[in-house]
Amino acid sequence: MTPEDAKARKVPLRTLAGGEARTLERFAEVLLPGAEAAGVAHFVDHHLSVPAEDSLLMLRYLDVPPPYASFYKAGLSALDAHARARFGKGFAGLEAGPATAIVDDIIKAQPPGWQGPPAPFFTFLVRSDAVDVVYGTRAGLARLGLPVMAHLEPEREW
Repeated sequence: MTPEDAKARKVPLRTLAGGEARTLERFAEVLLPGAEAAGVAHFVDHHLSVPAEDSLLMLRYLDVPPPYASFYKAGLSALDAHARARFGKGFAGLEAGPATAIVDDIIKAQPPGWQGPPAPFFTFLVRSDAVDVVYGTRAGLARLGLPVMAHLEPEREW
């Protein structure tokens, strides 16, 4: 089942709480439009739920030590806290302008009072995972107009 299918079928999340998933979806959507519909929260949640050596999250490849759930939860909590301090509500509840302003705050520098993993690094990782879920499939490559040119065909559909 794809992350998009899991979202459409409302498959229960195993690691992220509802508010965390909504914050992640909104954040990823601001970073890469289409990420929410592609099921980014289900993608991340699934890969937070499996053994670290089976995870496809970008932080695995950058040698961030597990458990990965702690990293994501701390980053999402810091993002929400920053949004509340600046605009009086959590990130998931922000309109486009304020949400973009928060991303501008954290994409290049650590904002004052941020209590999570380094803000620019967290933003990079969430965006990378969003790119994987939106474009890292045959359907995603087709949306970009790129042919799939696998050296070895996968045993099953992605």
